Amino acid sequence: MVVINRLLLLVLTLASSFLQAAVLPDERIDVLYHGYDGGGAEINGPSILVRKNLGASVSVAANYYVDMVSSASIDVQATASPYSEERKENGISGQYLIDRSTISLGYTSSKENDYDASTYTFGIDQSFFGDLTTLGFGVSFGEDVVGQNTDPTYERNLERRKYSVNASQIVTKNLLASFSFDSVSDQCLDLTQDESCLNNPYRSVRYLSGTGGYLYQSELYPHTRNSDAFGLRAIYYLPYRASIRAEVRQFSDSWGIDADNFELRYLHPYREQWLFEVKYRMYKQTGADFYSDLFPYRDAQNFLARDKELSPFSSTTIGLGVTYKVPAGVIPWFEKSTVNLNWDKFDIDYDDFRDARVSPTDYAAGEEPLYSLQADVIRFYLSFWF
Repeated sequence: MVVINRLLLLVLTLASSFLQAAVLPDERIDVLYHGYDGGGAEINGPSILVRKNLGASVSVAANYYVDMVSSASIDVQATASPYSEERKENGISGQYLIDRSTISLGYTSSKENDYDASTYTFGIDQSFFGDLTTLGFGVSFGEDVVGQNTDPTYERNLERRKYSVNASQIVTKNLLASFSFDSVSDQCLDLTQDESCLNNPYRSVRYLSGTGGYLYQSELYPHTRNSDAFGLRAIYYLPYRASIRAEVRQFSDSWGIDADNFELRYLHPYREQWLFEVKYRMYKQTGADFYSDLFPYRDAQNFLARDKELSPFSSTTIGLGVTYKVPAGVIPWFEKSTVNLNWDKFDIDYDDFRDARVSPTDYAAGEEPLYSLQADVIRFYLSFWF
């Protein structure tokens, strides 16, 4: 559910973003279809974004996004029944241009049958030295309400804060580099010690039963999570209009997770109307301090987790993309338009998460095969400038 949605959202925003001089964004309409298929989960749905400038200083945008989820993932198959749900997200944002500064405001509301989220954002970008250098600062504040379909009285309040600093520099006429720092704080509100809000309320951990098998109990997470992430990005334009993009990102949090990410992209134009992209990404993380695939006994420690996304794992991603620039005049009322198709292939290997779906007569507890996940993500979208 929420983890999958965040994963998909994460997949859809992995493209590097570089700060630019203080100019308003283009007026455009984007119509998107996204699809995720992997690990027993299917997620798909539409999204539409409309951006309009009001005069020479103000730009406003509205976005509508839908996730339709059908899940029979390994967690669901092991301890629950397959489910279907729908998440709807609405967002509105605005930018105000003052000389070489841009002030940004935004609000996003996301609702599903057991999770409501509201996020408020504010940011300032400032360019210097003839627009060769850009500095930016951003802050966001979120209020979430976590529910549970099987218990109408279940309600957990979650507060989220994020602070971001960005800097970009035009190093040469062909090289642009940027640095980013993000600090995130998540905190549960008004909960007792035996309650959680940062975990999936449907997920359980397993522990040895004393008879050679295992039993399940609910997860229990800390009430806070703080994380920091540093990123370095660069884009180099090649003489034949192509470009190479590289990104290195490091993440660490108060739960003991350390992660490293490296991504390399190559973009190649063909004639005047085609643009092709190839991407390769590597990711590796350690596990949370309170994670275990199999605990020795019930209530073995203060906090308990068996979420595979908190376990140690590594992943690789290959991606292909193609953009076609529609000739002017083919689509009336628009200055230009593009057709875009992207495909990503994920391979994830878990180092300490075992497949509990296998028969206990074939494998002893804790000796089941390690789990691996393959997934495909497709994005097809149309962009129209007006």
